[in-house]
Amino acid sequence: MNTTDSVKNRYPGAAAWSFGDNPDMADELAGLVISQKKTASCGSLASCLAEDSAPRIGSYHIILNGQQEPVCVIRMMSMRLVKFCDVDEAFAAKEGEGDLSLAYWRKEHQAFFTREGSFAEDMELVAEEFMLVEVL
Repeated sequence: MNTTDSVKNRYPGAAAWSFGDNPDMADELAGLVISQKKTASCGSLASCLAEDSAPRIGSYHIILNGQQEPVCVIRMMSMRLVKFCDVDEAFAAKEGEGDLSLAYWRKEHQAFFTREGSFAEDMELVAEEFMLVEVL
């Protein structure tokens, strides 16, 4: 298994992080990225603005599993602001989770953002689309 430092040497400036808010979710979502079922994600605009290094279009990211081990590298291809209530079926399907429906996306993301303490129907999200660059 590659170490995060050795991967960062190949992708200078790449941030290393995991999807979700617990190790099981990190493993599941990383697996969806590796299988290329997951090509999009989103986070609250407030959380993004609070981060030291917010993602940028064209930037590389090292995705970690639930044990904080690097499993793949993605590249951010597009970003846009969208309100939670305006997320559409196409974007929900690109997130690759559950049955790919908007109903499933809304239920699971409402739960996630509620745990984060930021949920509101009109909250602004940073909707990101990415491509898989390398499986580690």
